[in-house]
Amino acid sequence: MSFPVRRAWVALVGVLAAVALLDSAGAQGPSQGPAKRWVTRGPARTVIHNLYRCPVPVSNHRVSAVGQITADDGTVLTVPALTALQMRKGPRSYDLYNECTQVTPRNSAEVSTDQVPVVEVDPGGEVVTGYVVADNYYEMYVNGRLVSVDNTPYTPFNSAIVRFRVRRPYTVAFLLVDWEEHLGLGMELFPLTGPNRNPWYPGDGGLILRLSDGTVTDSTWKAQSFYIAPLERPEEVVERGPVHDTTPLGRVHPFSRRPTCQENCYAVHYPIPPRWWAKEFDDSGWPRAYEYTDTDIGVTNLPAYTRYPELFEGARWIWTVNLVLDNVVIARKVVR
Repeated sequence: MSFPVRRAWVALVGVLAAVALLDSAGAQGPSQGPAKRWVTRGPARTVIHNLYRCPVPVSNHRVSAVGQITADDGTVLTVPALTALQMRKGPRSYDLYNECTQVTPRNSAEVSTDQVPVVEVDPGGEVVTGYVVADNYYEMYVNGRLVSVDNTPYTPFNSAIVRFRVRRPYTVAFLLVDWEEHLGLGMELFPLTGPNRNPWYPGDGGLILRLSDGTVTDSTWKAQSFYIAPLERPEEVVERGPVHDTTPLGRVHPFSRRPTCQENCYAVHYPIPPRWWAKEFDDSGWPRAYEYTDTDIGVTNLPAYTRYPELFEGARWIWTVNLVLDNVVIARKVVR
C-alpha cells in the first residue's frame, strides 16, 4: 500500500488497540487483574507517529508519538500513556497561550475568558475559572466529568483556560504525562541545539493550576506515579508504603543521575486504577504532592507561564517525589 495509506492504517490500528485496552481494564492493564508492577526494557514499538501537528512553523515542536511495549509478564502497555486525546474524548483545552494557534497575549490584562465555554458539572453551581500549565500533557476531571484535554500534548509549551460549573465540595483529578521521544525509555533530545546536545536526556514534568475560587496546586494535593524511567535496574524503584521511591537517584535537574544505558534502560510501570478520576475514588493512601520552584521545572523563560504571573498567583508547581524519573502521574484534590 502507499506510504500515506500505510501511515493512516498504522494510526488506526493503534487507536483500536488502545480502545480494546481501555475497555477491558479501565486502565492500561489486562482484564484478569494487573500485577503490582510491570518491568520493561528497551524501546517501545511506535503505534501512532504523531498525535498533533502544529499548523504553523515554531521553534520547538516535538513529535508526540505513542507506542506499545511488552512487559516481563507478557502484558502489552501503552507508552507514555493512554490518553483522552488519543481516544478523541472530552473538550479540547482553550488556549491561554499557544504558538501553534497564534494565541499569545502579551500580559494578563490582554487575557479574556468571555469566550471560554463553561462545562456543566453541577447545574446551579458556581462558575469557576482556572488557568493551567502542564509539562507536557494534562487531562482534567471535576467530579468525574472530563472538563479539559490538553490540545498540544508535547511541545511547544502551551497554557490553558478552563471554566466549569460545580457545587462544593468537589474533586479535581489530573492525568499528567511528561512526554518522551524515546518511547518506553523516558528520554528526549535536550537541548535542541549547541555543543551540549544530549539525545538521551531524562525530561521532567510539572503542573500548576489556579482557580477563581481560591484553589491552587500545592502540597495539600495527592500525587501518585505510574511510569518511572529511565532506570539502570528496576530495583532502583523502592516501594516505601505508597511511595514509589527513587530519591537516591536525584529528584530534580541538575542533581538527577543521567543513566548511560540508553536503549537498554529499564522502566517500571504500575497499573492505573479504574475510575481514578471519580469523586468517590479513595486516594487516602496516596502520597502527598511535592512542591517545586520555577527553576526546578525550568520555566523561568517560558512565556506561556511567565507572561501571566497574576493568573497563577499563590499556586505552586507540583509533581510526585521525583520530578525527573516519574513520567505519568495522577494528581487529585478535594475542594471544600
